[in-house]
Amino acid sequence: MIANYHTHTKRCKHAEGEDREYVEAAIQAGIKELGFSDHCPWVYKDDFVSGIRMTAGETEEYVHSLESLRKEYADDIRIYIGFEAEYMPELMEAQDKLLQQYPIDYLLLGQHFLGEEANSIYMGSPIREEAVIKRYVDTVIEGLESGRYLYLAHPDLVHFVGDSDIYYREMSRLCRYLKQKNLPIEINMLGAFQGRHYPSEKFLEIAREVGNTAIIGVDAHSPEQLINPQGERLCREFAKGLELLERLELDKFA
Repeated sequence: MIANYHTHTKRCKHAEGEDREYVEAAIQAGIKELGFSDHCPWVYKDDFVSGIRMTAGETEEYVHSLESLRKEYADDIRIYIGFEAEYMPELMEAQDKLLQQYPIDYLLLGQHFLGEEANSIYMGSPIREEAVIKRYVDTVIEGLESGRYLYLAHPDLVHFVGDSDIYYREMSRLCRYLKQKNLPIEINMLGAFQGRHYPSEKFLEIAREVGNTAIIGVDAHSPEQLINPQGERLCREFAKGLELLERLELDKFA
């Protein structure tokens, strides 16, 4: 792999390893561009503390650590500083106010929930309701329309087990939108290697039919996941029939 833009850190509470270890693993794997995209902190309206993302107070240390590593390893690899975030309109103003203080290179859209996680269902849980998958696609499209996201992480995370015609209609709508906007779908290596319900062949058939481009995202939650030839081979198999992008144009953030 030339580039990976989907990398977490231990600050999200479900990953492990030091930031430096991720950088050194990426260099060992031959990766030339490494984007960190840990789960984005939110500024909640109450005292809720998420169990799956860093707190707003950890943002400064996260950015400082990655800026230092970017300088230290500048001759070996290009490092980008980003976040993976949901699109939640009711919290966007506060999030923007937080992030504008820092040199953030990009955001990935990873729509794990359709609202604040304390009172929203996880999209990776089995879902049968037509209204939920429709709302998922509506929310993702609305978020991408904002122009704030580099691409949509694991678009097939939504685990719809209802009527196949409904799935085809809604995910075709999503794929057509992504093609129109020249945004790739992500082939998620963590999901592929761990045998999760995504990458979904059902979704990829739709993407091939529509003619989407794709990019591999490691979704690394430990440094060794960046050195995973078997996982990469699996992702390239999933990507057959799609134009696979090896890197994205982030040079403006250099």
